[in-house]
This record gives sequence, structure tokens and C-alpha cells, in this order.
Amino acid sequence: MHKPRMKFLLLQQKYLEYLEDGKVLEALQVLRGELTPLKYNTDRIHVLSGYLMCSHAEDLRAKAEWEGKGTNSRCRLLDKLQTYLPPSVMLPPRRLQTLLRQAVELQRDRCLYHNTKLDSSLDSVSLLLDHVCSRKQFPCYTQQILTEHCNEVWFCKFSNDGTKLATGSKDTTVIIWQVDPVSTTEAKPPLLRTLEGHAYGVSYLAWSPDDAYLIACGPDDCSELWLWNIQTGELRTKMSQSHEDSLTSVAWNPDGKRFVTGGQRGQFYQCDLDGNLLDSWEGVRVQCLWCLGDGRTVLASDTHQRIRGYNFEDLTDRNIVQEDHPIMSFTVSKNGRLALLNVATQGVHLWDLQDRVLVRKYQGVTQGFYTIHSCFGGHNEDFIASGSEDHKVYIWHRRSELPIAELTGHTRTVNCVSWNPAIPGLMASASDDGTVRVWGPAPFLDTQEADGVNENCSNMDS
Repeated sequence: MHKPRMKFLLLQQKYLEYLEDGKVLEALQVLRGELTPLKYNTDRIHVLSGYLMCSHAEDLRAKAEWEGKGTNSRCRLLDKLQTYLPPSVMLPPRRLQTLLRQAVELQRDRCLYHNTKLDSSLDSVSLLLDHVCSRKQFPCYTQQILTEHCNEVWFCKFSNDGTKLATGSKDTTVIIWQVDPVSTTEAKPPLLRTLEGHAYGVSYLAWSPDDAYLIACGPDDCSELWLWNIQTGELRTKMSQSHEDSLTSVAWNPDGKRFVTGGQRGQFYQCDLDGNLLDSWEGVRVQCLWCLGDGRTVLASDTHQRIRGYNFEDLTDRNIVQEDHPIMSFTVSKNGRLALLNVATQGVHLWDLQDRVLVRKYQGVTQGFYTIHSCFGGHNEDFIASGSEDHKVYIWHRRSELPIAELTGHTRTVNCVSWNPAIPGLMASASDDGTVRVWGPAPFLDTQEADGVNENCSNMDS
């Protein structure tokens, strides 16, 4: 079917090369004896015959918009011909390179502990061995134990830029720690400041998008919300709508100028940084809140075991997730597509918010009716971590239901985990045992002794 077209392209090249060499008679012979009898694309043949009048090679190349004879034009011709040939006759260009790159990508996708940006250019990868990441590069090892709180630690959260860690405790304080990206020693990270006065204790924290502010909420009977300026350590706003309220959850609007807050008493509010009420939504008993990236939609989990989407602009709401048991907490991936739920008596569930389907149930974690917070983390948010009532931290690869690591060391329920958004190998966990643990790669990456470490990281009690 493509034969005349392919023949025409070859003869056209031959004709132009003769012309460029000044062999006008030979070119004329190709035009009359070979191209014209094809009876293909006669308009183009008329154009080609006009090139006989070109006075010199430069003139020909300009008029014909042609590179001239040589490797480039012939390679281009070959590429064109290739589109008409089945792969069984002629391999597509750089086919081997494509196959090798696919092999590297597949190996990376199958690598359970892959937690770095892999340059997929073949120069940076050895093809002699399969790609495999060692678990020793993974945050399975206790780097620091922070013991400054003097009661249960209910929440921990890294700042968006990864330079700070905020921890909230039943002891009524919030502590802000400086994060050292390179330290793997037992030395404590510097304590930047302690924020005091939260009479009910601190059970939830939310960094503003620019990390300038931190909002702290308390447990169920707390009717106050505290908004701190992190640079100065000053309290910007202390908000309480009514003593009847409970303000136990909060989420920042992506614009950093507003936030939503609510609780179990049946309402949630949208406010500005001074605590002024912009909107409110009555009759919703809120367990956990999240603002999506569109700046309009607020997700709220309620006491009916569901997550609904609320739009403050057109005042509509809709069901997105329905579970069979209470949703104790949830968090959303950076791209807004996936939600990670801690479900009472069930454990950790992954939902696709767009398709509204349950994607995966992760196994191993012990979850009763405590509020436990899980998180996405690692490079590309490929991993999921959660606290647990059996005193462990569990880590899963997002695609795999079985944990790839169980971290031990805490002696009571682990309430919250936070994965550093800027340093993929750093994670923190907060526990009822009054400590915060910072987890990182093995401190002895290059030595043989690391090989003796228990294979599922479950004896990391340092």
C-alpha cells in the first residue's frame, strides 16, 4: 500500500542529490524515467522539475528547503520510510535503549525500599545488576529520642519545608524543634521554642502553607484554637466561638489566609487569621478536616462514618467516602487524589477520592478507638506509615498490603507519625510513652554489622 510513496521518497532524494552535484542530465533522467512513470503526487513532480533551474547548490537547498546530501537528510529519509515499515521488517529507532529504560523503570517500581529520585537516563544506572535499594537507607532506625515532654505526646508534624518539627502533648505544650538534615547522631535536635498554655493539652497541629504560623487544637472537650506566629513565638489569635463548641480539628486553605476548624459538637467554621468568622456549616459533627488544592472544597469526616466534600462558595455538599466503622482521622496526598484513613477496629484504608473507591486495606496495625494518625511519605509519596496501639510504627509500600517495616522502641500507643516532606529518609513518631522518636537510615551504612539487623526491622529498639 505504501510502496509508491516509499519509492517516491527514495527517488526524490536521488534526484536532489544529482542536482546538488550539478549532474543535471542524470537528474533529468530520474525525473523522466523513474519519478514521472510512478504517477504519484504529480503536483510535487512539477515542483521538483522547477528545481532544474537552480543556478547552484545553495540556491537548490534554499528553494527545496532541503539539508543537502549527507547523513542528516538520509537519516530523515530513513525515519520517514520507517513509518511505513512494520517493526518485523525494521526495528524502530533506539529500540534497545527504550527496552533497557523500561527494564530499569520496572526494577525501580518493584523495589520495595526505593526512596530516592532515580535518574532514568541509562548512563546513571548499571545494567549489570538488578536495581535494589537496601533497607538500611530507609527510616527504620531510631536516630533520636526526644524526651522533653512530660506527658503523653499526641501529635507531631514536620513543617512543609521540612526544617522544623512541631510536637503537641497532653502536658499543655507545643515544642518546635529544628531539623538537621544530615545529623544521624544521638545528639538532640535544637529545641527552638516551647509554646505554652494549652490548658486541655494539644492533640492536633497544622502548619500554614508558608510555615509562618502553626495552629494548635485540643481534645474533644476543648473549645479553643490557638494560632501561633512561629518566627516570633507570639500568639497571633486565640479563638473560641462559644464554650459549647469543640474545636478539635483544623485545616489551612491553600491561600494561607484562611482556615477551617470544627469538632464533635456539630459545626465547622471558616475563619481568617484573626479568628473572624467568614462562614459556618451547621449540623456537621467533625472528626477531621482537609482543604483541597482548589481552594473551595473542604473534606470533613463526620460521625456517620463518611467523608463529605463541602463547597463554601456554592454551599453544596456531597458524599465521597463511606466506611462501615468510625473514621478516626484521615490525610490527603499532595496531588489531592488519594485519602488515607485510620478506621476504628479496621486499621489503615486507602481511598481514591476521584473515583470514590476503596483502593487498599493495609494489614498489621492495631487500631481500636484511639485517634491514630497515619501519613504519606518518602520520595513521590510512595510509602505509608501509621502509628498503632501495639506500640509500633508500621510502614507499607503504597501498592502492598503487607508492611515492609515494623519499628519498635516506643513502650505505649503510637498516636501519630509524620514523614519529612523534604528529606525522604526522615520520619517522626509521637507516643503515649511521652517521647518522640526520629527515625532515619542505618547509622552504619557501610559496615558489615548492618547485615545482622533483624530482617523486618522489628527489633530496632535502640
